Amino acid sequence: MSMLKDLPDANGYFGTYGGRFVPETLIGPLDELASEYAAARDNGEFQIELERLLREYVGRPTPLYFARRLTEKLGGARIYLKREDLLHTGAHKINNALGQALLARRMGKRRIIAETGAGQHGVATATVSALFGLECVIYMGAVDMERQALNVARMRFLGAEVRGVSAGQATLKEAINEAMRDWVTNVRDTHYILGSALGAHPYPMMVRDFHRVIGLEARHQILEREGKLPELLVACVGGGSNAMGLFHPFLDDGTVQMIGVEAGGDGIMPGRHAARFQGGRLGVLQGTKTYLLADSDGQIELTHSVSAGLDYAAIGPEHANLRELGRINYSFATDTEALDAFRLLSEVEGIIPALETAHAVAEVVKRAPTMPPESSIIVNLSGRGDKDVQQAAVFCGVNTGL
Repeated sequence: MSMLKDLPDANGYFGTYGGRFVPETLIGPLDELASEYAAARDNGEFQIELERLLREYVGRPTPLYFARRLTEKLGGARIYLKREDLLHTGAHKINNALGQALLARRMGKRRIIAETGAGQHGVATATVSALFGLECVIYMGAVDMERQALNVARMRFLGAEVRGVSAGQATLKEAINEAMRDWVTNVRDTHYILGSALGAHPYPMMVRDFHRVIGLEARHQILEREGKLPELLVACVGGGSNAMGLFHPFLDDGTVQMIGVEAGGDGIMPGRHAARFQGGRLGVLQGTKTYLLADSDGQIELTHSVSAGLDYAAIGPEHANLRELGRINYSFATDTEALDAFRLLSEVEGIIPALETAHAVAEVVKRAPTMPPESSIIVNLSGRGDKDVQQAAVFCGVNTGL
């Protein structure tokens, strides 16, 4: 089991998944990034500065909150929320954005680009670019810009240029395409802060490592509170960064079950969901070999989710490997289930989650009542729901008075 933590291999593979499928122009920059990251990982000064900024600027450690009323309402297992929503900018994304910005500075890059779906990674990238005085360009699908207008405004206030992408579905996949085109053109002075555990090596490894702080903290905190490890970890999975951050430090603990929750959209019908393990297939998309939604001709299928951050056709390669090995199980929540969970957590605990996070809460609603009361669940509360309130109000029929 310990070998799971040692992946990827030197070529960036997690079993048969991962690798590096990019234009020749990007091989050099990726080699440079891998080398710089390996050096920074072993550099005491880099790690001390990263830890200081995570503590003083970002707000770590985040609390592990016992959700008493939710536990009582559902019955069964004791439910703990890992409160990544309390971080500066409102989501886990800042962990990785900060780490990569420090790397960019070490490499002498003065321009930052990024893609974003729900906008939280874009906000985090704009934030760290402002912190370090770096030029910042964010690519975002036109559809996502409309449903995440609050985050678009935040990015612009932070000094970033937000470039809308209207091609294709005008969501996350198209935003990544444009960011990669930009990087190919401007590799000398530009660093691409990829926002999830996706893409070409070393990104899946590097993004996971910057988020491992979530699971390391949660492990220490639950042992303090319960005196034992949890029976279950739950996290939503788009590309998979928040989930890998929570799961990775527990991979060697065979007693700890893990569930990643994908976006079931309107149900598992072609073009109406983003659950890659429900009818997906092996393929290559945007730099990595992994599980993705494609038709029999290999054409990428349309996706749908009420949550912009889960609306993506591929999943991170480490997730694909861990699912194949049976170490992590994957389920899905439909839009309706996620919206119900969004309302439930808001009304019962006074915590409004991101719609992405609500997919994980929906799984807890199903699982907790089936588990004994002495057991415990940790759900990664990956982001807060400010950005989603207006959209959720429309779907739920809530009168905003506007």
